[in-house]
Formats: sequence, structure tokens, C-alpha cells
Amino acid sequence: MTIRPPTIALGTARDVARALWGIEAQPRPLRGERDANFRLRAEDGRQYVLKFANPAEDARYRDMQLGALRHIERKAPELEVPRVIALPDGATEARVTDASGVAYQVRLLSWIEGLPLGMSRRSAAQRDAAGTILARLQAALAGFAHAATATPIIWDLAHALALREVADVLPAELRAALLPILDDFEAKVTPIQGGLRRQVLHNDLNQANVMVDAADHDRIAGVIDFGDMAETAIVFDAAIAAYCHFGDDMPIAEAAGHLLRRYCAMSPLREEEIEILPLLMATRAATSATLACYHRHAQPDNDHYSVTAEDLRRRVARIIELRAPDVVRALHAACRHPA
Repeated sequence: MTIRPPTIALGTARDVARALWGIEAQPRPLRGERDANFRLRAEDGRQYVLKFANPAEDARYRDMQLGALRHIERKAPELEVPRVIALPDGATEARVTDASGVAYQVRLLSWIEGLPLGMSRRSAAQRDAAGTILARLQAALAGFAHAATATPIIWDLAHALALREVADVLPAELRAALLPILDDFEAKVTPIQGGLRRQVLHNDLNQANVMVDAADHDRIAGVIDFGDMAETAIVFDAAIAAYCHFGDDMPIAEAAGHLLRRYCAMSPLREEEIEILPLLMATRAATSATLACYHRHAQPDNDHYSVTAEDLRRRVARIIELRAPDVVRALHAACRHPA
């Protein structure tokens, strides 16, 4: 995550799509944290995502992502997630070299039509639908195994304590909010972490990765971006989704409560998981703010990382809110009394 995405010319993306997949399309660049991504609209109207992998990423980890998507397609074909578009020889990736001689691995996925959840009209019904998708996606991934699932990724809450290593470069108000959370994580989560239920999970059901129907914002159109997958605790995945579905339309405890009640009605959490869930939500909030600030510090010229003073103030306020006793009680109640 400290190495910037590759710089790929539009002409290169167009030529690769034509030469390898036989697709005539005008590519449009998409934002990406690690890869160079392009949206393709073919002449027949079909759309795709062409991805040039970051050279620093482990090939086995990419293979795990592709394997997970194919597993979902077999086990739950009704779930709207990207489909892997194979090459004519059946391979899922190809090696290409740009004009400067640098080699990249490239893959093609289907496009999920919709509006990013963060740009939509928020509602209780939408969060109910998100809770359903969370449960169904976890169920679809159950049983999936891959040799690369042990690859550590900082977005996995299992590695939250590593954030201490960058605390010294954080703004003072964020550092003051982060360090007590990590102390609590070490005291309350670390001792039981080995006994928590776990499987391979999406691990990043955030407002950019959940797509809603543009004509009906209460309906989830699909889930994208499996780039932060991890084999980790099931409750970590639930906490990430619950935190990421906040909005200005209602308090965070109420918003997360809608998602959690629906999710727990379909996939009940155990008592030890419920106890730590609010702390995990606060940990995810702190992780998101910390990594944004750290990468802004490490890559000040990278437009992907932009944290204004107002944005930081809101992020810290959310972290503090998730630590409030009444919010913790409300989140516990949502899990213990699902709809």
C-alpha cells in the first residue's frame, strides 16, 4: 500500500482489451488504491473493468481474489458481484509490457451497474438490505479456501495493533483517539481472537463498494472490489460493514442497528462476538482515519489520499461517538434482539 498504482496510458488499456479479449472499447480511468483500473464500454453495450495489477502485489493474493469470485459464482450465482472474464485459453490473467518495458499482470471483470452507496439517498430500508447482503455474501464465501488467505493486510482488523507504528505522524487529536482504542483492543480482543469464528471474507463492505439501484436506492444492486479480502474473524467483517453504513440521515447507532438487526436475524452473532463489536467498529473508524492520514503524510502528491481538517474532525467525532456508553448499549441490543 506504500507503492503507488501503475501509470497506464489510455491507448495501452484500449490495445490490451482489443488484443487479449477482442473487445473494442474506449477506456475511462477509475480511481484505485493499488491497481490501475479502467471502465470499458464495448460496442455491443456490455461493460467491463480492466485492471492492471500493482507490481508489488503477490500473485497468489490476486489468484485468491479471482478464485473467490468464481466460488461465489458457483455457490450463489444470484449474488451480483463481478464475474471473471477469462481469456480465450481459459486463463484469468495475462502478462503485458508497456512502451517503457515494464511488465504488468492484467485481468478483466464484468461491470456492476449502479450508484455507490455513499452517493445515494440513505434509509433504514437500504441498511436492512445491506445487512441481508452481508449475511448472504458471508454464506456464499463459507467453505472457500486458498493458500494465500494467510496473507496479512492492514485493513484486516486482526492487525490493528500495527497502527501504533505510525501513530507518531498522526495529528494530535487523531492520535489521542486512536491509542486508547488500541489499548482496549489488546486487552479485550487479542486474548480471544484465536477462538473467534473465521473464514474468508470480503472485509471491506464500505460505501464505495456497495452499489445501489439508481432507480431505487433502497435496493442493493451489487458488491464490488474484493481487493482487501482476508481470512479473518466473521465479527470483524460485520463490524466493518456496520461502521461503514453511517450517514447524515440518522445517528450512527440507529443506522448501524438497522443493518445489524437484519444481519443477525440471518446470521446470529455469539455473545463474545457481540461484546466486542462496538469496539471493533471504533477500531475500523480509527483504522480508516489513521491510514488516510499516514498515506497523506507518506505520499503528499497522491490525490487518492485527501484529508481536510474538517474531514478529520468528523472522523475523530465518529470514533468518540462509537465509544459512548449509550451507543455501545444500542449496538449490543441490535445484535441481541434482531428483527
